[in-house]
Amino acid sequence: MLFSRIKPLEAILATAEKKALRRSLGPFQLTMLGIGAVIGTGIFVLTAEAAQKAGPGMMLSFVIAGFVCAVAALCYAELAAMVPVAGSAYTYTYAVMGEVLAWMVGWALILEYAVGASAVAVGWSGYFVGLLDDQFHVHIPLWLTEGPSQGGVVNVPAAVIALIVTALLIVGTTESARVNALLVTVKVAALTAFIALTLPVMHLSNFTPFTPNGWGTVGVVGAASSIFFAYVGFDAVSTAAEETKNPQRNVPIGLIGSLLICTVFYLLVSAGAIGSIGAQPVHGLNGQTLLPGSPELAARCAQIVAGGAVQPLVCSHEALAHVLRVIGDVNVGNLLGLAAFVALPSVVLMMMFGQTRIFFVMARDGLLPPKLASVHSRFKTPHVVTMMTGLVVMFMSAFLPVGKLADYSNSGTLFAFAMVALSVLVLRIRDPKRKRPFRAPMLWLVAPLAFFGCVGLYLKLPLVAILVLPVWGMIGLIVYFSYSRSHSHVGRGIVEVEPLEPSPIPGLKE
Repeated sequence: MLFSRIKPLEAILATAEKKALRRSLGPFQLTMLGIGAVIGTGIFVLTAEAAQKAGPGMMLSFVIAGFVCAVAALCYAELAAMVPVAGSAYTYTYAVMGEVLAWMVGWALILEYAVGASAVAVGWSGYFVGLLDDQFHVHIPLWLTEGPSQGGVVNVPAAVIALIVTALLIVGTTESARVNALLVTVKVAALTAFIALTLPVMHLSNFTPFTPNGWGTVGVVGAASSIFFAYVGFDAVSTAAEETKNPQRNVPIGLIGSLLICTVFYLLVSAGAIGSIGAQPVHGLNGQTLLPGSPELAARCAQIVAGGAVQPLVCSHEALAHVLRVIGDVNVGNLLGLAAFVALPSVVLMMMFGQTRIFFVMARDGLLPPKLASVHSRFKTPHVVTMMTGLVVMFMSAFLPVGKLADYSNSGTLFAFAMVALSVLVLRIRDPKRKRPFRAPMLWLVAPLAFFGCVGLYLKLPLVAILVLPVWGMIGLIVYFSYSRSHSHVGRGIVEVEPLEPSPIPGLKE
C-alpha cells in the first residue's frame, strides 16, 4: 500500500540511541537557540514588505502569524517531547503519517531552510550596503547589490555571505555556546534600543488609515502570510532534541519560550516603526496597488526619493535602521545596522545547518543516497550536502528579492507545520496510551487551528509562491518513486541502520 510504510516510534528512538549524540543542552541554551534562529531578516527587513501590504495593520498581521505559530508550537512540543530525535517535522510525519508524506515534508523543508537562508542572506546584504553608505560613505552600484527584478543585475554581497557560511560549515568552524548567546544578546539589545527610541515619539495619526489595503491577499492577512517568515526558526529547537538534557521538559520550554519572547518584541517594534515615521503603502501614480518586490514598486520608490522626499519605510532595505535615521538617531541607526550586519550571518548558518540535518536523517533512512551525507575525512562534516546547499543558496540570494524568497520559504514551512498538527492529532487517536511527557492543552482545538491556520495563510500567499509548493512537490515525487522508495530502509525491512557521523550543531559546543 502506498501509505502503509510507517516507521515505528520505537525504531526511531532506538536508532537515535544507537547514534548516541551527547546530551548537553539545557532550557536556557535551547531558548537562546530558538531566539537566535527566529530573530533575523523577518523583523529587520520584512517589516517593510508587511507595511507595503497592510500599512499600520501589519501589527494585526504579526498577531495572526504569531497565533498560528503558537498553536503549531504546542503541537511541535508534544511530538518533540515524545520523539526527542533529529529530523523535526520529517521524523514526526514518518512515525505517524507514513513514508510518502514524510518524504514530502522533508522535501518541503528544503524550501524552509535553503530558500529561507537565501532570504536572510539578501536581508543581510541590505544592511551591509546601507552600513557602508551611511557610516563609511562607500557606495556600491545598484547593479551589484540587487537582483534583476529590483533594477540590478546580481546581489554580490548576498552571494558572498552565503559562500562564507558554506565554507565555515564545511571546515567545521563553529561558534561556542557563549558566542551564540552573545549574538542573540546583540540582536535583542538592538531591538530594545529601537523600541526605547521610537515609542516615545509615536504619533497616533500615523496609524490612520489602519488597514489601507483591507484584509485580503494584498492586505492584513496577506501580510501575515509573508511576515510568517519572521517566526520561522523556532522549530530549529526540535532539531536539537537529540543533544538536549531532559528533552521532555526542556524542548517545550525552548520552543514556546522563544516564540513568546519574539512575539512581544515584534509587536513593540512594529508599533515603534509605524508610530514614529508612518508605514503607509506606496501606490502607483494612478493610485494602483504595487506589490512588494515588484519592479513597479522599485521604480516608484526611486521617483519619490529623486523628488527630494524622505524615503518611505516600505522602500527601505534596512527598515529599522532607516527609521532611526529619519527620527534623528543616526548613530544608533548605524549601530542597529551594525548589529544586523554582525548577527544575521548566524541565522544563515543555522538555517543551512538545519538543511544538512534534514538531509542527514533522510539519508540515514535510505531515502537519499548515503554519499549525500558522507563525512569529510579531515573536517568530519557532511561536506557534499553542504556544498550543494551552499550553491543553491548562493544562486537564489544573488538573483531574487527578499520578499519573494520569504514567500517561497513560507510555502514549504506552512506545509510542514500543517503535517505536524495533523500528525499529533492522528497519534492521539491511534496510540492514546503512549507516554506523553508534554501534552498540548485542548489538542482537539489547538491542532485543527494550527492545521487550518497554516492552510489559510498558504492560500493568501502570492500566486507564484502558492504554485511553488505543488511544482516542487511533483519534482519530489519523481525523485521518491525513481529512487527513494526502492532504497528505503523501512521498505527493505531494515528497522535499525548504522548511524552516519554528523557534524556538531554550529553555535553550540558539546
